[in-house]
Amino acid sequence: MGRYFGTDGIRGRVGEPLMSPDFILKLGHAAGRVLARQSRGAAKRPAVLIGKDTRISGYMIESALEAGLSAAGVDVVLCGPLPTPGVAYLTRALRLEAGVVVSASHNPYPDNGIKFFGPDGEKLPDALEAEIEAALEAPLVCREAHELGRARRLDDAAGRYIEFCKSTFPASMSLEGLRLVLDCAHGAAYQVAPAVFHELGAEVVALANQPNGFNINEGVGATHPEYLQAMVRTHEADLGIALDGDGDRVIMADAEGRLYDGDELLYVIVRDRVLSGGSIEGVVGTLMSNLGLEHALQRLGVKLVRAKVGDRYVAEALRERGWSYGGENSGHLLCREVHTTGDGIVSALQVLAALRRRGETLAQACADLVRYPQVLRNVPVPRGYDWQAQPTVVEACRAAQADLAQEGRILLRPSGTEPLLRVMVEGRDAALVRRWAEDLAAAVEASLVAENASMRSGANP
Repeated sequence: MGRYFGTDGIRGRVGEPLMSPDFILKLGHAAGRVLARQSRGAAKRPAVLIGKDTRISGYMIESALEAGLSAAGVDVVLCGPLPTPGVAYLTRALRLEAGVVVSASHNPYPDNGIKFFGPDGEKLPDALEAEIEAALEAPLVCREAHELGRARRLDDAAGRYIEFCKSTFPASMSLEGLRLVLDCAHGAAYQVAPAVFHELGAEVVALANQPNGFNINEGVGATHPEYLQAMVRTHEADLGIALDGDGDRVIMADAEGRLYDGDELLYVIVRDRVLSGGSIEGVVGTLMSNLGLEHALQRLGVKLVRAKVGDRYVAEALRERGWSYGGENSGHLLCREVHTTGDGIVSALQVLAALRRRGETLAQACADLVRYPQVLRNVPVPRGYDWQAQPTVVEACRAAQADLAQEGRILLRPSGTEPLLRVMVEGRDAALVRRWAEDLAAAVEASLVAENASMRSGANP
């Protein structure tokens, strides 16, 4: 991680240092200077696309970015609310130097963030993010008036993206006869997602599609699956689809309200490709991917490689190996044969195509994947907290792994987007998994109490 960039761009609470108008103005200017250097020698002025989700703070951040980019001599194309993968697609399709998304994804509305895509529709590499960070240290110097960037709106952005999403679904198929509940999380996909599934023939019950600037992800979306479960049963739907605030992740539910996470949906897609005669050497998951997924893929003759948590690391591993499929159990799925980045709508379409091709339900398609019980606890910690420097936490981890033996695993990792330590325990014995997850979380909390007490005693001898 850099000084400002985390695993998914820059993110913070609006009004605090990283999400204040002055910093965002400087960020736009720094990014503009770097992009201008990258495109030096090109026949036209560099141009950047800016999209956003539905948070009230998006207006302020969009304007500050636009001003900074223009001051650096970069043209700006504004597309308004659009899912993150839509910005990635349009950046590539319009042959722009970069795309910028103003979104904090699944976080609540007081947070916001900024992430960048390169001209290929891929997230910016670490080296380019480091260049932008370095440029932030230089003074903001406005170009002369005749060199300033211009700004314009892309009025048909939503329509272009809708057509792209539909193009990833087989032309020989339709969704006719399918009743879908679609939870848009009051987020960036609230307009485009219902249109995609409706135009492919489904009967769509669109929910959480009335954003007001404050209700994004509030009790809805991929991070609140209980809402999807209830609505599928209420509306007697065949399937339910829930997106997150910026539309890059997806979870699904069947008619009984059973949820299917990213591991299961990834398995459905890969299994369909294998049964269709495709040759798939491997799939990229993360440290959080369930052991059940790994074992089910092995039975298909497909190996699972684990990357660090974060869809950018999954994408990097796929590029390095020349593979097509990967994802996270949170619902970030990558199908690089159809898109360069994780896309909730496109991923859902790949799952639906697999089910239609096989004539199966989600339960039938996932029958060979038996997930190990997995418990995740999020422990608030101060930034910079190092659990490996806490002897009591390290000892608790050793005891947990010894108890789980070869039938399970543990993982402690700092969140890349929030001040949290994520504690994950997985194994065959559900009761043992729950107990160790609670014990490890308690060990972390106790270490924080002890650390604070030590600091107070040191300050007051």
